[in-house]
Amino acid sequence: MNEQVILIPAGPDLSASLQTTVFRPNGPGPFPLLIINHGKDAGNPHLQQRERFIFMATAFVKRGYAVMVPMRQGFAGSTGTYADHGCDMTANGRAQAADVLDAVAFARSQDWINADRIVIAGQSYGGLAAIALGTQAVPGVRGLINVAGGLRDDGNDCNWRTELVRAFASYGDANKIPSLWLYGANDSLFSPALVARMYAAFVGNGGRARLHEFGAFKRDAHGMLASRDGEKIWWTETARFLRQVDMPTEQVYAVGPPPAPPKTDFAKVDDIAAVPYLSERGREAYREYLAKLTPRAFAVSPSGAWCWAEEGEDPDTRALATCAKKSKQPCQLYSVDDYVVWRGNSGAEAAGGALGGNGPTANP
Repeated sequence: MNEQVILIPAGPDLSASLQTTVFRPNGPGPFPLLIINHGKDAGNPHLQQRERFIFMATAFVKRGYAVMVPMRQGFAGSTGTYADHGCDMTANGRAQAADVLDAVAFARSQDWINADRIVIAGQSYGGLAAIALGTQAVPGVRGLINVAGGLRDDGNDCNWRTELVRAFASYGDANKIPSLWLYGANDSLFSPALVARMYAAFVGNGGRARLHEFGAFKRDAHGMLASRDGEKIWWTETARFLRQVDMPTEQVYAVGPPPAPPKTDFAKVDDIAAVPYLSERGREAYREYLAKLTPRAFAVSPSGAWCWAEEGEDPDTRALATCAKKSKQPCQLYSVDDYVVWRGNSGAEAAGGALGGNGPTANP
C-alpha cells in the first residue's frame, strides 16, 4: 500500500496545510486517483483522528489507483480553521469542497498521478462536500461517489433536514459531474424518507445521479464504508459507475491482508472463566463482548484493566490504546474476532504491549 502522510497546501493563499494520507501501488505511475473525503465526529474537529479509509483504499490500490485521504482545514493534524456555517448546509458543503479542490489541484501537479482520471468519494459530511464540488467542472474529475452524504445539526433550532434538501437542490441546479449515491436503510443519521427527498431535489433540479439503496447493514449503515465487510455492499455498484465514467475496475495488483495475531490453544473464546485478571465486572464485560460484531478485540492487564473494540479499522490496536489510558501495567490482547490469542503472562505484546488500561472500573 506504500502508505505515507504528506501535507497539501490549501486555502485562498495556500497558507494552510491538509494532513493527507496517501496510498499507491508500486512503481512510478502515473496512476488514476481516488480522493476520499471524511465526515465529522462530534466535538472539536482538531481532536478527530486522521482518517485512512483503509478498506476502500485497499480495494482501489488493487485496481491500480493512487488514493488520497485529505483531512480538511481544522481537522486532525491539518492547520487552518474549520469553516462552520451553522445551519446553512449549502454553504457548509461548499466550504468543505474548497479544500477538496485544493487537493485535486495538488494531485494534478504530481507526475505520479494521471491528471485526467480522477474520482472523488466522500462519506457523510465528505459526501456532502463531494456533491458540492460537483457544481464546478473540475479538470480531470470524472465522477463523484456519495456514501451516506449529509450533515446533521441538532443545535440552535436548526431544521437541518429541510436545509439538506435545499442544499442538494442547489447543487443539482449547478451540477457538472455525474455521481453515484449509496445509502443504507438503517442509516442512523439519514432515513430513507430523507434520502428520497434529497435525491429528488437534486435530480429534479437537473443533477446527474443514480441512487443505490442497499438495505440494512449491521447495526448502522452509516458506518458501512469503515467496515471490512462493506466492500461486499459498495463495490458492485461502484464498479458499474466507474465503467460508466471510463475508469478502471479490474484488479491488477495483489495486496495482502494486514498481519493478524496468531491463534493460541489457551482456551475457547467463549470460556469466560479462562480470561485472566478480570474482576466479576470484567467478566460481565467479556460476556457482553462475545455478542459484539466482528472484527473485534478484547485486551486485559494485570491491573484488572480491560477494554474491547469492535468494527472499523484495527480494533486490536484501538482496544490496546484505550486500555492504555490509565493502567500503569502493560495490556495484552486476549482474543480477536472468534479466537483466543493470549500466550500467557509473557509480558508485552510485540505489536503494542507497552500499553496499559483503565482499571477494573473502566468502561469499554
